[in-house]
Amino acid sequence: MKKFITNIVAISSLVLAAQQYHAQKVVVNREVETQKDGKMLLGNQLKEQFLKEPYADWYLKEHDEYTLDQKAISELKKAKIGSYNIMVFMGTWCEDSHRNFPRLMKILEEVKFPENRLTIIAVNRKKESPSGEEGLYNIHKVPTIIVEKYGNEIGRIIEMPKTGYVERDLVEILKKNDKSVFKEIFKK
Repeated sequence: MKKFITNIVAISSLVLAAQQYHAQKVVVNREVETQKDGKMLLGNQLKEQFLKEPYADWYLKEHDEYTLDQKAISELKKAKIGSYNIMVFMGTWCEDSHRNFPRLMKILEEVKFPENRLTIIAVNRKKESPSGEEGLYNIHKVPTIIVEKYGNEIGRIIEMPKTGYVERDLVEILKKNDKSVFKEIFKK
């Protein structure tokens, strides 16, 4: 009986330790000071963080001055982009991120993309984040915008959109996914 109770206590301790490990909160809106780049965001970020100095200087200018391709926006709405997940890796030190990240955010606002389906991860110059997600997603350039459906990547935009417009590249990704879904259905 004593051995049984000891085993129960040991198992309970392991379960409790595992729960505490998984319950650790992800640090959001981490900001660090660097010698070379000054203030830099690292890890998971919320959109509001980019409305603060020094990030607001480049973020708001690009966001506000960018003219959306309304035809592409309409196609994104029809394709129900809000049912997908988007993960974006960016660097607050990176000129391409300064241009394309605010544009992406303006597009997502226009299509009323659910914020809980968007993950923003800021990386350092080595393309590293505190929790290492960049390794899981094989990130070598920023910004990298990844579109996922049901936990599977269906496409990504790396650094610069191929069409010159983030929203047009997103349409192409969704169209490609739509066709592959139909192929899978008709295979069966």
